[in-house]
Amino acid sequence: MSDCLFCKIIAGEIPSTKVYEDELTYAFRDINPMMPTHVLVVPRQHLTGLSAADEASDAVLAACLRACAKVAAQEGLTGGFRVVSNCGDDACQSVKHLHFHVLGGGKMTDKMG
Repeated sequence: MSDCLFCKIIAGEIPSTKVYEDELTYAFRDINPMMPTHVLVVPRQHLTGLSAADEASDAVLAACLRACAKVAAQEGLTGGFRVVSNCGDDACQSVKHLHFHVLGGGKMTDKMG
């Protein structure tokens, strides 16, 4: 999608700090980290969010979750990590491209909202 920020990052049109990539996913550091480690994992295929999961193959969706685990291991998040995907305006999804936040590197609260 030509006007999508994450599509432009994946295409190399906008710089990012790449952490991981494979044929189906791309992962990069969040520019406004909420934890010491805050990496975004995105599918290379443009999907607006989890609500559009039916538009993706099972392979793409599974690759995203596997990439989250690989990023956490690569980043040394041995004490634990959190994976979050905001979906829609009420959930504060700021970029309408499916993405997963991999958060860790410190003790989190048990409060999710």
